[in-house]
Amino acid sequence: MVPLRIEQTIEIPAVPMGPFVDHMALDVVGRRLFTTPQADHAVAVIDLQSGRLVHRIAGIGNPHAVLFRADRRRLFVSDGDGALRIYDTVTYRHIRTIALQKDADGIAYDADTGLLYVANGGAGAGKNYTLISIVDTTAERIIGEIRIAAPGLEAMLVDPSTRRLYVNLPDSNAIAVIDLPRRAVIANWGVTLCRRNEAFALDAGGHRLYVGCNDGDVRGSVVVIDTQSGAELKRLAIGSWVDSLSFDVKRRRLYASTGVGELFTYECRDAGEYRELTPVDTAVMARTSLYSEALDRLYVAVPHLGWTLAKVLVFAPQ
Repeated sequence: MVPLRIEQTIEIPAVPMGPFVDHMALDVVGRRLFTTPQADHAVAVIDLQSGRLVHRIAGIGNPHAVLFRADRRRLFVSDGDGALRIYDTVTYRHIRTIALQKDADGIAYDADTGLLYVANGGAGAGKNYTLISIVDTTAERIIGEIRIAAPGLEAMLVDPSTRRLYVNLPDSNAIAVIDLPRRAVIANWGVTLCRRNEAFALDAGGHRLYVGCNDGDVRGSVVVIDTQSGAELKRLAIGSWVDSLSFDVKRRRLYASTGVGELFTYECRDAGEYRELTPVDTAVMARTSLYSEALDRLYVAVPHLGWTLAKVLVFAPQ
């Protein structure tokens, strides 16, 4: 069966050519999508009801990850030039900049505490370690840091059921497990069934962590890990250049957006079995996506490459 139907295509005009779009955030009530076409050095604000670009938050060196905090009307943007930039989401006015090390990139948000974890530093900053800076998003200041002995980090994810932070360490094919109350690494889980682990999704109720890997130029994998033991349970085949995984709790599905122009879906069945559903076409390097349980839609970001203009594809699960 075809698991997803294309419902809407929203073009983002005047974005220069460039291969990457990093992560997105969603304003569910206001029906706005925030996305980061990196070649534009801006955050694109899209009105999902009208299907139009309504604002560009410009002047960002290298926009990566975004967090929208609805109760405070704030947008937090990690900038690879070495900053966390904070904006008012009513006026889009710049509020403040929190200085970080160079190569600020991935984030993970703990909604229970209001703490934002931001990866920065590492080899891109001339360091042999990477920092996870802990930002209080209410006070809007750094309150601590966790040092990781790795040249770079990829996706991070908070498990609210265990108070753990999972961190992808692609250079060592491992996952760092951090106890958040103690702010300490308590385990390193080796990833042996694939290479270059970069993306995460979590099924907290099922105690399963899904790890997206880029094994080669064309082929990739998702490895299923038991979060209670750290054991690798299964390898699922996908395309390469995966940058986002999402878990659809309602349908028990895993969505994987890849740079080879296909969106892969696996249905999680009883007894730990997985059934691959029909892949859906997207676009080359459309590797970043976001699934909203509240809106029941999957958003896929497409960069401007050749005749393919920058856009967002909106899919409705079937």
